[in-house]
Amino acid sequence: MKQKLLVTCMILMSFAISFVLFPVNVQANVTITSNQTGTHGGYNYEYWKDTGNGTMILKDGGAFSCEWSNINNILFRKGFKYNETQTHQQLGNITVTYSCNYQPNGNSYLGVYGWTSDPLVEYYIIESWGNWRPPGATSKGTITVDGGTYDIYETTRINQPSIKDNTTFQQYWSVRTSKRTSGTISVSEHFKAWERMGMKMGKMYEVALVVEGYQSSGKADVTSMTITVGGSPASPQPTPVPTPRSAFTKIEAEEYNSLKSSTIETIGTSGGGSGIGYIESGDYLVFNQIDFGNGANSFKARVASGADTPTKIELRLGSASGTLIGTLTVPSTGGWNDYEEKSCSITNTTGIKDLYLVFSGPVNIDYFIFDSASIGPSPTPTSQQPSSLGDLNGDGRVNSTDYSALKRHILNINKLSGSALANADVNRDGKVDSTDLMMLHRYILGVITKLG
Repeated sequence: MKQKLLVTCMILMSFAISFVLFPVNVQANVTITSNQTGTHGGYNYEYWKDTGNGTMILKDGGAFSCEWSNINNILFRKGFKYNETQTHQQLGNITVTYSCNYQPNGNSYLGVYGWTSDPLVEYYIIESWGNWRPPGATSKGTITVDGGTYDIYETTRINQPSIKDNTTFQQYWSVRTSKRTSGTISVSEHFKAWERMGMKMGKMYEVALVVEGYQSSGKADVTSMTITVGGSPASPQPTPVPTPRSAFTKIEAEEYNSLKSSTIETIGTSGGGSGIGYIESGDYLVFNQIDFGNGANSFKARVASGADTPTKIELRLGSASGTLIGTLTVPSTGGWNDYEEKSCSITNTTGIKDLYLVFSGPVNIDYFIFDSASIGPSPTPTSQQPSSLGDLNGDGRVNSTDYSALKRHILNINKLSGSALANADVNRDGKVDSTDLMMLHRYILGVITKLG
């Protein structure tokens, strides 16, 4: 019944988190009717459902409204997502202040929601509910906080969907004994109470205000919501906005921005190289902001398949059901690590587009590249790698010594300066952080062939 998260892959966060006031600019409302994650109004948001109808309107700041009907399970939320490297104690005191016009019709929850890892925990702080008070278990005790009393519960989910695929994990609950729909929630006080009861929290993945519906209908209008961390309004760690990548340079399969489901399998290096496998028909990868420049008319990919029947890779623009520009057929001959380069013609495509690779069945894909059309020359990549990029010790090479120096800089053990610091910004975004460290590591291992 609970959360089946969209997996958002390869989100790399900074080791150090600095908290600043939110920007004062007002962001336009956005309406969402299908599963989606992103950032809006200074917060991370997520819309998830399995079946049924639901609408979420993202408003300025932490505000949002939602409505649902004929659903099985649906979650609407805004909050912060973290990179699973810090505990709540390391982040600082967390509070949520909110106001909501909450009108459920059936089973529904309003409250704070999130996950931790190591241990894997799904947690709820329930402020109000519909016709059933969760979670239907025996209370471990009560706490009094923010002028109210909460029952504490711990339940176990066995082989259920989570942020780590289907697995077994614990659920922690604080459920208010009397409903309310506005006020301040001292989130860290609940965390501390749980840990006093032996309910261990892990590294933070998420804290958000949630409206959840289960086999019900209803609507809610969160007129205001603010999360503070460490005593001042905190800026989130948003999904990085991708910079355009040239379609005419090799793109590794592992460089996707998001995928449809959790059936992805990373293939090991034994037997012929690394790749990514897809199991279910209709799975897809998303590569945002691909720059086709003056035109591309063919697609080449290094692929392998040991399936019983050929697999097709559809190339679509904008969405998984968007404009079809070409189809590559991967034969079923050979084995899962017997990679061959296959190609197909595509409808001439220009400009910057979001590329979806949609799979009809199992296939391993290592990398792909587009060829330019005859109507114009291949575009020059938007960024060239300076010869010194990644070379932190100035020896003319990029290797594990540079990686170690960058790691020590990020951990504040031995800070870089001058040209070494400039060369450490390997993704050229104007800052040196863990994203550069991971990119440098992938470059040294040969997973990517270019920095910058």
